[in-house]
Amino acid sequence: MTEQQDDWFERAFAGAPLMAILRGMGVDRSVRLAETAWDLGLDSVEVPLQTDEDERALRAVVERGVARGKSVGAGTIITPRQVTLAAESGAEYLVSPGLDPAVVRAAQDAGIPILAGVATPSEVQLAVSLGLTWLKAFPATWLGSGWFRHIRGPFPQVRFVATGGLDASNVEEFLDAGVRVAAVGSALEDASQLERLAAVLQARAVR
Repeated sequence: MTEQQDDWFERAFAGAPLMAILRGMGVDRSVRLAETAWDLGLDSVEVPLQTDEDERALRAVVERGVARGKSVGAGTIITPRQVTLAAESGAEYLVSPGLDPAVVRAAQDAGIPILAGVATPSEVQLAVSLGLTWLKAFPATWLGSGWFRHIRGPFPQVRFVATGGLDASNVEEFLDAGVRVAAVGSALEDASQLERLAAVLQARAVR
């Protein structure tokens, strides 16, 4: 599963160093912002799964994603039961705020790639021992961009998706620090931020 997971994330995030997180936005707003993200050039969209409404939103976004050939993930996965629910809803990948070996194993058993959340070297080391090399660093702005420069020393094989407090004003700082993917959310509803995010995507595409 490890090699398959690595390959899946490499492909999913090859086109853009940004992804979207649509937390608690309801069905219609989630679909609209997912479309905005895809139109902007963000290939991957995550819908956190915490309520029944979130489940409906995930299914609706998955349906639109399938039509457009885009990846949709389920976030805030904190129990093995949610792994099953996300899979039944059509999620292609999972995102967890923390590192729970039981959740990681449930995802691996189900054959679904998972981004487990980490914030310390010990958590990164545990994640690596579980066969993970793509990880979510959360909360990114609390950790600071310097954290990523330091953590690359002992864990050069790990690729990080940074989430938490990121928008057009700071994503480049984190990308420059070695983050492979930066996640944005409410910035997708701000016209001025959309322009800046588009500029980031264009600049990164030619590097």
